[in-house]
Amino acid sequence: MSHVTAEGDKPAEPAATQPARPAGRRGMAGRLTWGLADQAASSLTNFAVGLYVARSLGLAAFGVFSLAWLTYGVVLNVARGLATDPLVVRFSGAPEAEWRAAAGRSSGAALGVGTVLGVVSVLVGLALGGAVGSAFLCLGVVLPGLLLQDAWRFAFFAAGAGRKAFVNDLVWGVALVPALLIAARVGSVGAFVLAWGAAAALAAGYGCVQSGVRPRLTRAFGWLREQRDLGLRYLVENVSLSGASQVRAYGLGAIVGVSAVGAVRGAELLLGPFLAVLMGLSLVTVAEAARVLRQTPHRLARFCFLLGGGQAVAALLWGAALLLVPDRLGELVLGGVWEAASQLIVPATLGVAGAGLGTGAAAGLRALAAARRSLRCQLFASACYVGGGLGGAAAGGTLGSAWGVAAATAVSSVVWWLELRSTLRKRPPLPHA
Repeated sequence: MSHVTAEGDKPAEPAATQPARPAGRRGMAGRLTWGLADQAASSLTNFAVGLYVARSLGLAAFGVFSLAWLTYGVVLNVARGLATDPLVVRFSGAPEAEWRAAAGRSSGAALGVGTVLGVVSVLVGLALGGAVGSAFLCLGVVLPGLLLQDAWRFAFFAAGAGRKAFVNDLVWGVALVPALLIAARVGSVGAFVLAWGAAAALAAGYGCVQSGVRPRLTRAFGWLREQRDLGLRYLVENVSLSGASQVRAYGLGAIVGVSAVGAVRGAELLLGPFLAVLMGLSLVTVAEAARVLRQTPHRLARFCFLLGGGQAVAALLWGAALLLVPDRLGELVLGGVWEAASQLIVPATLGVAGAGLGTGAAAGLRALAAARRSLRCQLFASACYVGGGLGGAAAGGTLGSAWGVAAATAVSSVVWWLELRSTLRKRPPLPHA
């Protein structure tokens, strides 16, 4: 059944027939379990990399590495908006033949985006020079592999095969161990960036084996044309999200100093499990919300509320546990970054909890293919994030920036939920299963 959405947004396109998959709550529980397992593997990998680099390089060099990491986040969201978000919205639960064709074109588009923006990053690195330039140069080299690995995760969750995404992330994590040990012997920011990206490239190659699908780079432009109604809006939405983080990081470095960037990143590492879930949320929740919309649409609002509320409560509990960590243990984990990062735990926790609550509504808007409404919410949220982060930095340094971001995420979460409520009210009555 095709659903008409508000404001002329193109409706999601459910498949004419559904493949044989576990149905009802058991099927949803299985998919969400693999989703949680995959996010756990991803978050542990990111957490371990961040800790190892922080301890190996110190606060200032870790700040440089964080700038490269944040830049990767911007590029990742470009690829997701253009290549893989439309795949999740329109091909979750599609017949296998449709999924394979779409996955080949989508992964080809992600690979193409990584190649083009990788060249740009290399040129920027050559122009900048120094430690920052070296980090950006190395990031450009590894971007294609990083984006292709992420594309396979999206594709597997769209197919309901979360186990394969979990295994792929495990391959990346295992490959990181020798790569980081080699990078530590070199001792430079660029070496750690290369090690991180090389391990991802190995996992990306394994994704081709898992899926039995070859990325169709020659079909990338065709995919972008076909999905432009969603892709362009998701591109702006995603880039505004990650771009806001980048602007805040650069602004914080200019106002307070590059060590402040390292302190903020250190606090984010302490909350890493939840930040990783938020960054990769659409891997599981948008696909699952799309299934709820097709099968039991009257339960969509409840699903989104439980999703967002659960994440917010979990983030608050984790943050409360972090406050009990003794300084000696914190210094053992983060080294010299701990003292500055520990002062940001409370506002950083509240910021993550607010963002987690909002992502429940965001998943609902994505499932409804209400791209215009979700774009409007995200632009507002990004403006609040930059304004709060930089305004707080000007008023109160690093701690002021953290509190400004916490306030911004709380306000943005309210806006997300109001928009979802308005969208659901303007739709035709939802049938009960």
